[in-house]
Parts: sequence; structure tokens; C-alpha cells
Amino acid sequence: MAEDSQEQQPEPSQEELLAQLEEEFGKLKVADVLVQTVFTISSLGYRSLGEDHRDLDQARLAIDALRALVPVLKDAVSGDVARDFDQVVANMQLAYAKATRNEPPPEE
Repeated sequence: MAEDSQEQQPEPSQEELLAQLEEEFGKLKVADVLVQTVFTISSLGYRSLGEDHRDLDQARLAIDALRALVPVLKDAVSGDVARDFDQVVANMQLAYAKATRNEPPPEE
């Protein structure tokens, strides 16, 4: 019966969807988006350092982006989160250094 009541509800109009979206954006903070961005960049960066998907240019870009974003967030997040982000950057830099030692030199 629960399915019947869901099927009978009309689709929201474009105006209703827009109003819901604007309400959600009203709750969102720039810091929230930046924190999610740090998580996303770090995930992509670590993936780029893996043997299966190694792309050191992308890993370097991720490290540079994190080095730019993390200091900006220090006053917007708790001290524990800021330390965790610093540790992510440090760990990724170490993994990058290890990956570059294992890479053959580029051909010229």
C-alpha cells in the first residue's frame, strides 16, 4: 500500500524544485563545499598514485590544490580536522615522492 501512495503523488513542478534547491543552497556554507572538495581531491590524488591508475601529473596537481585549500580552511574547521587535512597533504607528498623514485625517467 505504501507504493500506491507514492505513485499517486504528483511530480513536483519546476518552480517547486527550484524553491527546494534554493532552500538547500541557503543552508550550505562555502566551508562545507571546500571540505568536500578536499576529500574529493585527496581521493583522486591517492588514486593517481596507485599502480593501476598512476598519473603523477594528476597526483602533483592534487597535492598543489590541497596545499592551497587546506590553509584557507584552518579557521573554518575544528583543530582536529585541520590537523587531519595537514596529515593528508603530508602523506600524499610522501607517497608522491615514493612513486617518483619508482618511476623510470622520462624519455627525451
